[in-house]
Amino acid sequence: MTPDQAVRAVGVTKEYVRDDFRILALDKVDLDIPTGEFFSLMGPSGSGKSTLLHMIAGIDKPTGGRFLVLGKEIAQFSDREMAHWRSEHIGYVFQTFNLIPVLTALENVELPLLLTNLSKKERRDHARKALEIVGLGDRLKHYPRQLSGGQEQRVAIARAIVTDPAIILADEPTGDLDAQSAKDVLTILSELNDKHGKTIVMVTHDPHAAQFAHRTRYLEKGSLLREGVNPAVGAS
Repeated sequence: MTPDQAVRAVGVTKEYVRDDFRILALDKVDLDIPTGEFFSLMGPSGSGKSTLLHMIAGIDKPTGGRFLVLGKEIAQFSDREMAHWRSEHIGYVFQTFNLIPVLTALENVELPLLLTNLSKKERRDHARKALEIVGLGDRLKHYPRQLSGGQEQRVAIARAIVTDPAIILADEPTGDLDAQSAKDVLTILSELNDKHGKTIVMVTHDPHAAQFAHRTRYLEKGSLLREGVNPAVGAS
């Protein structure tokens, strides 16, 4: 794997066993995501999109094949090594914002930094800067209930970038937002990619959201369709 590849999957398979049933979530997936790319992954529910995203984050491990993230076969890490690696290199943005309601925006963003050796002042400075990047420098002391859905998602993005990760994973980041808020969030992700060099991997059902990405691939029943194929319009 060369330094210009953030993610490489070679023949990756993922199987789950539920009672006597075998579920094939990913079937011999081959995928390269270059460093610095804004990449989107589309497909119906149950196609394996979130499984692949969880694998990049080290939350899940492949059953077969090789899977490398930032040049590391992270499936070989111990749980402790994985947690440390994830906290340094991965930022995760969820569809449901997962903010803690009794904490302010600043305190929510600061949370990932509590695992570091930074001083309280350094943590607050980093959290403040992250909120400024997403346009919420004037909402530091606001609680989630005092924010719109779009603002809550921007707080969640600030929390994902506060540790300066190399890769940002976004799982349906606009799924619960109105059209304008969705556009604002996607614009922020694009700016993080363009201006800050972050590799973005986004799962989405929304073709309008996918248009913000450099490249889109499609998953169907665990299989990654060949480059350029959009199942909505048929193979060409």
